[in-house]
Amino acid sequence: MKIKICGITNLQDAMDAVNLGADALGFVFYDPSPRFIKPSEAKKIIDKLPPFVERVGLFVNCSSEFVNQVCLENKISLAQIHFEADEKFYKELKIKYIKVIRVKKLEDLLKDSDEIRIIDAFVEAYGGMGKRVNLDWFKNIDCSKIILAGGLDSQNLIEIKNFNFYGVDVSSGVEESKGKKSYQKMQNFIKEAKNA
Repeated sequence: MKIKICGITNLQDAMDAVNLGADALGFVFYDPSPRFIKPSEAKKIIDKLPPFVERVGLFVNCSSEFVNQVCLENKISLAQIHFEADEKFYKELKIKYIKVIRVKKLEDLLKDSDEIRIIDAFVEAYGGMGKRVNLDWFKNIDCSKIILAGGLDSQNLIEIKNFNFYGVDVSSGVEESKGKKSYQKMQNFIKEAKNA
């Protein structure tokens, strides 16, 4: 199972996550978020990362031009689109992207089911609220193209063991405080995710 640690704001957390086995790091380019990082600050971290680490930029309610510019200038390898965008928006992107489906009901899980996507519980705010999607909804669904996000931590990963998710995406579940990761929590989470 692939593991993304989101809400990276400093080099120490980034290197700890990578050294512990994270496949991807997420950088939040959404100003109202307590995990917001300026693109130029993210680049300073990205420049020091080893190869083969996915660098994910999280974007909310912005233009395709902004996404393209930030990704190009700051060595972002994947754009995470965390809002409802139209087809025109996606066609204008010049970078690989992944959609986030903010789930309110069971039927939402089937949106864009032909592509790998992030499934998160719907909340009014964007991201890092720790709300979980009802796991019962996944029971008769092919989860091999789903990255599960929302309310995950090392304690509840065992509950998703048999769903065959492509990956997991965690932020608040491995934090000491908003924007600051806990080494121990990351270590526990990654160990459990690898076992799941």
